[in-house]
Amino acid sequence: MKRALWVLTPLLAVLFVIPLGAAVTLAAVITPVAAEQARLNGCGTTVAASGSWRPPFQQAYVRTSHYGNRFHPIEHVWRLHSGTDLVSQPGPGPVVAVSTGTVVTAAYRGGYGNAVDVDHGGGITSRYAHLARIDPTITVGATVTAGQVLGVEGSTGASTGNHLHLEILNNGDPVDPVPFMADRGAPLDGRAVAPTPTTNTPRDVEGGIGFDLPPAGTPRLASLTTPPATITAPVKALYVAAAQKYQLPWTLLAAIGMEETAHGRTTATSTAGAQGLMQFMPATFAAHGVDGDSDGAASIRSDADSVFSAASYLTQSGVTKGPDGVRNALYAYNHATWYVNDVLHYAHAYGGGLVLGDPGSCAGGEGNPNLTPLPADQVAALLAWAEQQTGDQYVFGANGPDAWDCSSFTQAAYRHIGLTLPRTAGAQRDWLAAGGGARIPPGKERPGDLIFWDSYLGPNAIGHVVIVQNPTTRTTFEAKNPHAGVGTFSYAGVAKGKHIYEIWRPGATEGAQ
Repeated sequence: MKRALWVLTPLLAVLFVIPLGAAVTLAAVITPVAAEQARLNGCGTTVAASGSWRPPFQQAYVRTSHYGNRFHPIEHVWRLHSGTDLVSQPGPGPVVAVSTGTVVTAAYRGGYGNAVDVDHGGGITSRYAHLARIDPTITVGATVTAGQVLGVEGSTGASTGNHLHLEILNNGDPVDPVPFMADRGAPLDGRAVAPTPTTNTPRDVEGGIGFDLPPAGTPRLASLTTPPATITAPVKALYVAAAQKYQLPWTLLAAIGMEETAHGRTTATSTAGAQGLMQFMPATFAAHGVDGDSDGAASIRSDADSVFSAASYLTQSGVTKGPDGVRNALYAYNHATWYVNDVLHYAHAYGGGLVLGDPGSCAGGEGNPNLTPLPADQVAALLAWAEQQTGDQYVFGANGPDAWDCSSFTQAAYRHIGLTLPRTAGAQRDWLAAGGGARIPPGKERPGDLIFWDSYLGPNAIGHVVIVQNPTTRTTFEAKNPHAGVGTFSYAGVAKGKHIYEIWRPGATEGAQ
């Protein structure tokens, strides 16, 4: 069961020496620092939305009516206005889904006119009313993604003019859409938001977001004349096994195998000196080769070692950092644009696939050791909010309010004090490394610091994030897993079994007072 937000544990009282009475007003006292931080997202750029939620318009708009009791313009009685009204500028435009979900209603509904309801899981439903028309692809049971067009803004039903009536329902009860959307990094502030790309649509997965392999571009070379070859069962088994370990589409490994040696059909050393099924240069393999078949040695001529080493090298090269990350990783593998496009062409020929990563991830860096730490009252508010969520569920891809995954929980905790982190654990770490935080040596952590380590995404990718609760007892606040849910856990001894283990301290942004 959740605890009242104002009840601080004895630990927090000792650490921050804040009277209980002051804790009641913490959320309201988060002032100029938070105001400055709230404008930052991703890699420090100003954006209108982040993560897997977005406003329901691509175009600019204004809010013309708010949630709450009002005098109904048609029925002339006081009643609850259960949503917010948004009007496109300069004229009616497409209405899009605010997040991924399943269509549960798409029909004319009396006063709502043409309306669409989308179930986002966790008891959350979004409703889009008064549409001029519903897109023909929007049918009951269909899955829609954030940014997918649902229909066109209109004035059907009980309406006095073109607008979108947006409702958010929590277990069937309407809530104010404005703070709800702001809490999810998608404020209804009237700004235009670019259409969500259809070829790289973010999808909810563990840790938050996945994206499709980018399409092949031009120029291409070998793939123009050589069709994709069949893959023998033993070689495909290696592609699949390596892809599972490093959480990549197996088709991407198959595409490299096709481009390099037609899946092992070519066995000679290349004119440049590259060897093996995936064609590694000896020096590169010496630095990055892994023991894929667990025989105790990494051999450049072993098919298993070659395939697993390719998967490892791609993840080390940033393949999960959005569509550009995929291209950059392939370019690191072989420095030629035509090579990148050939591989992507073959990958799609073999079926394409989803990359578990964040299309908005930063490039990373070393952080900012001179960054001003967050004020103690903000850290206390963050920890109090995290403690309040004890007992919530862990659900892959969930964004609250009663179900989270590890990174959405961390994102929401920091958003509570005005600092907007990216959606996934890996992107959060990269955001901090790009200047949003300072790297902290193990043993020097403080309450509110973030610890990242590799998890389900493989040994070269961050897959889990926790908030330090008490460094003395080495305890955390975190969304742990589907079995344990959200609560307080221990990070003692975790570092010993991890390839990646990093501690970061988010800080006040430049210009904050």
